[in-house]
Amino acid sequence: MPPQRFALPSEVPGLAARRIAADILDGVLHKHRTLDEQLDGAAAHPGLKNLSDRDRALMRRLVATILRRLGTLGHVLSRLLDRGIPTDAPRAQSALLIGAAQILWMDVPDHAAVDLSVRLVQSDRRAAKYAGLVNAVLRRCAREGQPLIDEVKSQTLDVPPWLMARWIAHYGEAVARDIAAAIGQDPSLDITVKSDPEQWATRLHGETLPTGSVRTLLQGSVKMLPGFSEGHWWVQDAAAALPARLFGDVAGKAIVDLCAAPGGKTAQLALAGARVTAIDRSPHRMTRLRDNLARLALDAEVVVADGADWLERNHDRGFDGILVDAPCTSTGTIRRHPDVGWLRQESDIAPLAALQKRLLQKAVTLLRPGGMLVYCTCSLEPEEGEQAVAALLASEPAMRRVPIEAAEVAGLGELLTAEGDLRTLPCHLPHVDPRLGGLDGFYAARLVRQT
Repeated sequence: MPPQRFALPSEVPGLAARRIAADILDGVLHKHRTLDEQLDGAAAHPGLKNLSDRDRALMRRLVATILRRLGTLGHVLSRLLDRGIPTDAPRAQSALLIGAAQILWMDVPDHAAVDLSVRLVQSDRRAAKYAGLVNAVLRRCAREGQPLIDEVKSQTLDVPPWLMARWIAHYGEAVARDIAAAIGQDPSLDITVKSDPEQWATRLHGETLPTGSVRTLLQGSVKMLPGFSEGHWWVQDAAAALPARLFGDVAGKAIVDLCAAPGGKTAQLALAGARVTAIDRSPHRMTRLRDNLARLALDAEVVVADGADWLERNHDRGFDGILVDAPCTSTGTIRRHPDVGWLRQESDIAPLAALQKRLLQKAVTLLRPGGMLVYCTCSLEPEEGEQAVAALLASEPAMRRVPIEAAEVAGLGELLTAEGDLRTLPCHLPHVDPRLGGLDGFYAARLVRQT
């Protein structure tokens, strides 16, 4: 049931953005709904269409900041509240988080942050009784919040403990802390260009990365940026742009892109001259893929289907290459999708690893002799990366690994494992300006079916 609100005589500027931010936070933290589904598509928050571009940007930044700093916010508020955050009124919790995030990390005057959070609880029947509490706590936060942050000085608070423990076990404590620090930064905008990255870096006031992606700090609607509507580029994290390149020369080859939406890798393969069959089970996401291909003037066969089912039905076909961009926990994308860490649980890994195993085993059967399989996930968890490929190689004697050379990833040997697989981490590609550093966490392996 939606929260009951008192009617306001007129909307206070900025209150609508904060009310929607509170609704979306409640969706993530209490209803286990992703940010993507609440911000786009048929299930998106109905109030978004009434927000100005400025308020929409504010709302997005509010939600992202809170989810990115949720552990630290919990620490600060727990020190300022004698009895903890109220649990009987979700709007009071959201108002405290929204107010504190603005005070501590955003360029919003303290008095405005406090006033609008108070109005937020006053407009909700269940939370209204906490208006005085919210006012008092946020005023204390303005005075005492930063010293409370300095007291712990640890961004590991903002990573769920189960996930931090896994990263320490797999990567070591120093690297795990570097990962935590990297995902605490607002991410840049990465784009893949059809040609002339240096020119587009100049036009978009960014820089060209060693891997060829263009990175910029420009904000706002990407649709308004130069070159978007003309189809000169598409949005794609620099790490996500690497797996499709591992096929080498694909001109004229038949390539399947499994779990393809929203289509960045499909676009790369099509641009390189491949005959691409793009498969994904989500009709909504495949509509986006078709729209992207149309804007980019690129062609691919687009099929809405469950990947495993499609592979089963087409087992008698032989393809030159298959890209298995498998569903996963997505823990490598937390810097861009800060809800992931709070929506996922450790128990999610095993069923997803089983699905990945099934997709890999079926994909092998569709490869012609000499055909190439590139497997990738945007996960930092070894079960969904290194262990998945090791299990496939152990069970499929016809498959062998083709190690990736440093030259294929712009000489960045630190992105490769000892076995020759790709393993990018959020702390890779450091930069003097932290906002311009980092990558999504990706794993990719290149395998070939022996003749």
